[in-house]
Amino acid sequence: MRRFSRIWTISLISAILPTTGCLFRTRPVEDQYSKAPLQESTQQGLIDSINQQAEAIQTLKATVDIDSSAGGMKKGHVTDYKEIRGYVLARKPDSLHMIGLMPFVRTTAFDMVSDGREFKLWIPPKNKFVVGENKTVSVNTDQPMESIRPQNIYEALLIRYIDPKTEIAVKENGYETLHDAKGHRVLQDDYELTVIRREGDQGILSRKIIFGRTDLKPHQQFIYDEKGNVVTDAKYAQYKDFGGFTFPSRIEIYRPQEEYDITLNMLKVEINSPLKDDQFVLQQPAGAQVVRIDHPQSSLVVPIGNQ
Repeated sequence: MRRFSRIWTISLISAILPTTGCLFRTRPVEDQYSKAPLQESTQQGLIDSINQQAEAIQTLKATVDIDSSAGGMKKGHVTDYKEIRGYVLARKPDSLHMIGLMPFVRTTAFDMVSDGREFKLWIPPKNKFVVGENKTVSVNTDQPMESIRPQNIYEALLIRYIDPKTEIAVKENGYETLHDAKGHRVLQDDYELTVIRREGDQGILSRKIIFGRTDLKPHQQFIYDEKGNVVTDAKYAQYKDFGGFTFPSRIEIYRPQEEYDITLNMLKVEINSPLKDDQFVLQQPAGAQVVRIDHPQSSLVVPIGNQ
């Protein structure tokens, strides 16, 4: 009897649905799948592609145009800085020197270096010289430039080697959202390589690298802190040949905790040119105020002559 009642109910609904428009509505699907031809790769193939590039590139010298922004929900507004000319030097294993010039007048907007452990940042418009260890976290939404660490730029610029001795990488099939020529959303399959760092008998989420399926190149990299929070979201686009090396000509680096975004548009890139030690040295300018981010707040800013 119960089975007969269920069949009768389904038949009644089926008879009613075509005669009324109040029970359902049909609408078009907004997202469409990309029809671009896709390439295949294995988990080990993706790991090998990262490691081969990481081993091949030992130094990088680039002339860049920099677009940046600072601010967000914490600050309540966003300030954009456009078309700053810059110069970047990077050398394995952890050295970086980056200079940004003010628009039009070409005076120094910032100058920063890092050896992987310590960093120095010179901000001439504010007459401040910021020094400290890379691991020291100092988020100042009122002075976002002081939160920039050269090491964060380095880690996004040169994707690190995946070490099988200390890391495990696992491939996942996912998809990325793109936009076609008319601005419509397009879904396209991708590969997502999650890198987990071994620490004792535990595993800690370290990175996630997103590969496009049309070229099998890294399109995005997420870098996490010890608590699993995203600290860097780097996007890679417009790959070009630079002296026999395929390298992105546009890199966008977003730091959500500090609320700043830096986009590097590569105008000229030299890979594996010799770089000397003195190219990664930054001296304290006379008369500058020194900001020591690893000191107590009361002693953060002191005249350089008082040290």
